[in-house]
This record gives sequence, structure tokens and C-alpha cells, in this order.
Amino acid sequence: MVLLSILDVLMLILGGASLVYQVVCILAGLFSKQIGFPAAPMDKRYAVLISARNEEGVIGNLIDSIRAQTYPSALVDIWLVADNCTDDTASVVRAKGCNVVERFNTEQIGKGYALTYLLDHMIDTGVAENYDAYFVFDADNLLDAHYIEEMNKAFHAGFRILTSYRNSVNLSDNWVSSGSALWFIRESRFLNNSRMVFGSSCHVGGTGFMFSREVMQRNKGWKFHLLTEDLEFTMDSVLHGDRIGYCGTAILYDEQPVDFAQSWRQRLRWSKGFLQVFRYYGPALIQRAVRERDFSAVDFTLLVCPFTVLSVARLLLGCLFAAFGFVTWTSQLSSLVSWVTGGMLGALGMMAIAALTILAERDHIGASNKELVAYVLSFPIYMFSYVPISFQAVFSKAEWKPIAHRGEENAAA
Repeated sequence: MVLLSILDVLMLILGGASLVYQVVCILAGLFSKQIGFPAAPMDKRYAVLISARNEEGVIGNLIDSIRAQTYPSALVDIWLVADNCTDDTASVVRAKGCNVVERFNTEQIGKGYALTYLLDHMIDTGVAENYDAYFVFDADNLLDAHYIEEMNKAFHAGFRILTSYRNSVNLSDNWVSSGSALWFIRESRFLNNSRMVFGSSCHVGGTGFMFSREVMQRNKGWKFHLLTEDLEFTMDSVLHGDRIGYCGTAILYDEQPVDFAQSWRQRLRWSKGFLQVFRYYGPALIQRAVRERDFSAVDFTLLVCPFTVLSVARLLLGCLFAAFGFVTWTSQLSSLVSWVTGGMLGALGMMAIAALTILAERDHIGASNKELVAYVLSFPIYMFSYVPISFQAVFSKAEWKPIAHRGEENAAA
């Protein structure tokens, strides 16, 4: 009985704090100007790091978009790790004059291990010290022509770690791709942009970010190997006192899954990764939030808090206690009704978030008005599918699996 009450209070406090924070972020995103950076000399030398596994169909598009940057190409070197490739990815990239390191390891699988291998090679051969900072992109990405120039401005402004605006090349394909794309656009406009307004640290997404040589040296290359290595990198940086910046004028285009089964597998890995990050970094984040009064630590504690796990635990305990007569089934049914009501209100809230994202970022979203209305209505379906995904993540062994890309079609579009 007491345990159920504690769980109810804990979920109420955490859920309420998260809801209030989301609302404040949305308001800040709507009514605050985007943080800009002054013009800066284009004199820094950058390395672009790409991990690719059987990406011969898309990697050329990314390389071409890097070569087409307004930033001096002589100051940008491309380094690719061909990770367990069985196609011609390495040959395609070498033919374009880029640096290629091939890796074959079927035991340590994933982007984190591939980046470690690549940076270790660069450190061992002495070339890592030639660069002021390092970009990380996925093979299916495309960059706006001013991307590196804009990130360079933010780097000159003093940020040692930076993330960028994450758009999509295929938002309008179907409700699956639109759900994922709107989620990332929302994060850029209503979370990272607002965090910049608040003066707190931003969240590094899985692609389109940069870190300085000093950060690389501190980490002795790349040391992050959990299923969500980007989130792990973010948590580690916050615990080191870094303020991660966001450059909203640097626009990256990502390709989203269009197949629901593929999207499920991808989000299952993310959900499992969030649980891993909470396990390894949650206690330290909470400790930093209390001792240092660090708002970024509070923010990211709420981000990685396993609400679904707490909800499932509360539901199972309620049923167990009712079965043994410690509480009444009527009280538990009442709690369930409250949850269902909250879920319905949540669905309306998700539609509102999707609609606000579209209204605020209409110039960056390529879809017809009719399609956008449909995607607003379907957004709660996409989001609610996270509930069974998160539940499965608790019990399953999620592994890194490649995502099929359609690069040529999206590049042409």
C-alpha cells in the first residue's frame, strides 16, 4: 500500500515536472529568437568522421554535399570507417579521394565501436592532432551548403561541443517517416533552441554534431559504446561540466525509416539504450543536479528517466496487491481509468505539438497542407507505439542492426 503510494507520488512529481518543462520549452521556442552567432574567420581545420556499413548507394551523396560547402574544402578532410562492409562502400569513397579505414569485427558491433576504431587509427598515425574539431555524420545524411560555415561560427564563439538542426529528406513519405522527422524537428526548435535561450546544455543527436580536439583528447578518442552512444556522449559531457551548444542555422537532412517494422527495431535499440544510459549515468546526474544545482543535469535526468518502466511496475504491483487483498480492485480500476484519461489528453497534446512544430517550421518542411494534417493526426499513433517498444526494451536484448536507405531517390527529390 505504502509502496504504491510512493510510486504514485514519484510518477506524479516526475511526470508533472516533465510536462511543465516541455510547455516552457515550447513557449520559449515560439516566442524567443533563435540564438545566432557572429561572422567568424574560416580558418579552422576540420575532420569529418563517418561510420558506414554497406552504404555504397548513399555515401556518395553525402561526400558531394560536403565538397559543395561554402567553407574552404582545403580545410575539411573526410575520414570514413567502412565497418564490416560486404559491398563497395570503401571503393566508392576512395574513388572520391577520401580517407578510408576498413574494420572487420563481428564481436563489437555498432557505430560507437566503429568511431573508436577510426579515431584510434587517426591518433596512432598522428593525424588526429592536425584538426581543431571533428564532425560526425551518418552515411545517409545531406548537408545544407552553409552547414560547416555556420557551425564554424558557433565554434569560434567558444562552444567545444555543438549539435545542429536535424531535418529530413523524406518527411512526406508516410506516417512513419513523418512521425520520426517531426520528432527531430521538434527537438531542434522546441528543446535545443530553448536550452540555448535558458543557457543550459543541449542534447547531441545521433548525427550532425561536432566536438573539439580538446574534448577528443580528454576522452582519448571515442569511448562511448552503449546502444545510444550519442546520448552517452551527451551525459558524459554534462557530467564534465561542458555546455553543449546548438547551431540552428546549420541544417542537416537525415533519412527516416518508412517501414514500421524497421522503425520499431530502430526505436527498440534507442529505448534499450536509454535504459542503459539511465543505469550508468542516472545516479551521477541526480547527484550533480543536487550538489551543483546544475539545471542541465536536472533536464537530462528527466530525459532519461524510464517513465514506462515505472508505469509498468506500478500497474503490475497494483494488480498483485489487489490479488492478495492488500488493496481493492475498485481502487486499481480507478487508477487505470485515470491513466486512460491521461492518455487521451496526451494524444491531444501530441497533436498540438505536431501542429505547432509544423506551424513554426513550415518553411523547412516539404509536404502539402493535406499531408501535414494527416501527419498531425497520425503523430500520436507513432508516439504511443513507444509504449510497447519501451516495455519490450526492458526484457529483450536489442542489438544494432543496419537501416536500409534509398539515397538516390531522396537526393533526386
